[in-house]
Amino acid sequence: MPNAFDFGFVDLDGQPQALAQYQGRPLLLVNVASRCGFTPQYAGLEQLWQDYRDRGLVVVGFPCNQFGGQEPGDAAQIRQFCSLDYPVSFPLSQKIEVNGEGADPLWHWLSHEKRGLLGIARIKWNFSKFLLDRQGQVVARYAPTTAPEQLRSAIETLL
Repeated sequence: MPNAFDFGFVDLDGQPQALAQYQGRPLLLVNVASRCGFTPQYAGLEQLWQDYRDRGLVVVGFPCNQFGGQEPGDAAQIRQFCSLDYPVSFPLSQKIEVNGEGADPLWHWLSHEKRGLLGIARIKWNFSKFLLDRQGQVVARYAPTTAPEQLRSAIETLL
């Protein structure tokens, strides 16, 4: 049975990153965007990362421009935004697609493992969140409107 550790991503520096390097640690995977009404959630995601990384949590952001063109920049612009406007230190991937024929394989798998409202696999908008256990299995999918702070109890259960 596949799990998240079978996948990987390319980071903002163009370096391949295997999720297997995080095996045995819970993951919070989020599609992010710099010009979205939910962009202030970067601060909450960074706080979760700061509060729980020493206990094992890994947060990874996946910039995506599929929703209203809200992540138009290239890797350098995304890096600059994420260091100045909302300073984050958790890993970020290169820009990906989360829906459709060009969907990143990890995100295709995530969206089908834990479907959203009414059983729909499609990612609804930026800042959709997937929480995975230490075995790389999806335990929860959260809507873009779910603030990162609301995930604390679920995260603590996995730690």
